Amino acid sequence: MVTSTELLAYIPSPPQGVWHLGPLALRAYALCIIAGIVVAIVWGDRRWVARGGEKGTVLDIAIWAVPFGLIGGRLYHVITDWSTYFGPGGSPVDALKIWQGGLGIWGAVALGAVGAWIGCRRRGIPLPALGDAVAPGVVLAQAIGRLGNWFNQELYGRETTVPWGLEIYERVNDAGRLDTLNGVSNGVVQQVVHPTFLYELVWNLLVVVLLVVVDRRFAIGHGRLFALYVAGYCGGRFWIELMRSDHATEILGIRVNSFTSAIVFACAVAYFVLAKKGREAPQDLQPHRPDVVSVKGDHA
Repeated sequence: MVTSTELLAYIPSPPQGVWHLGPLALRAYALCIIAGIVVAIVWGDRRWVARGGEKGTVLDIAIWAVPFGLIGGRLYHVITDWSTYFGPGGSPVDALKIWQGGLGIWGAVALGAVGAWIGCRRRGIPLPALGDAVAPGVVLAQAIGRLGNWFNQELYGRETTVPWGLEIYERVNDAGRLDTLNGVSNGVVQQVVHPTFLYELVWNLLVVVLLVVVDRRFAIGHGRLFALYVAGYCGGRFWIELMRSDHATEILGIRVNSFTSAIVFACAVAYFVLAKKGREAPQDLQPHRPDVVSVKGDHA
């Protein structure tokens, strides 16, 4: 091992990812997730209003979508990394510790969409139109969330000597024992790796720009912009996933997330091509509750 002063050309990791204020633990990972959610809601609501929707709608839908998304993201992570929690030496209780990191984006989007569908149905608005409004904010939220992986020193790539390599520090707790998640750096660099969190962050920002430009130029709607987001994200995630070195479930020697990326990419492209063209009229975005039946005057 070498000290970080010998590797000044590389990108340093944060010295810690958790700060303790008495009994309260402030975790950078959780703060990044929360910040991303807030950005997605605020920007998504502004885009929804600009399309003719009612202000506050995205927040109302988020009350359903966010909890479903967090549960779905965690379920996907646990299912695809089953042995870590339920295999030899694993701790099933750790599967519940979402603050330690580990959210699968496809599970988050899939179950989050179920929550959004419930919210949209209750409010009486079209889910595809809402997806188009929030798509840029969602992928921007993912970019912000990746900073949490940087603080946690997780989901990085193979060792490298490129100038933008990421230093992974040895972290220890107050007792001097190794504690990667909760400890503080002692300045010792364990390895220099590809910063795949940064690759994905930059890719996500490029997808944000793509969505905004396409949306403004072609007035896209009916869920096609959301499909473009999914396809764009999966295209980048596929090659980034191949660079990662952390433990993951594999099929035929290929990480399962790479298979998922390819399959979801194909489905998203198919939807983009086959879905209805154009954009919903503003009046179509106004709340309409089908369960409320209007009653004409009662002739006594």
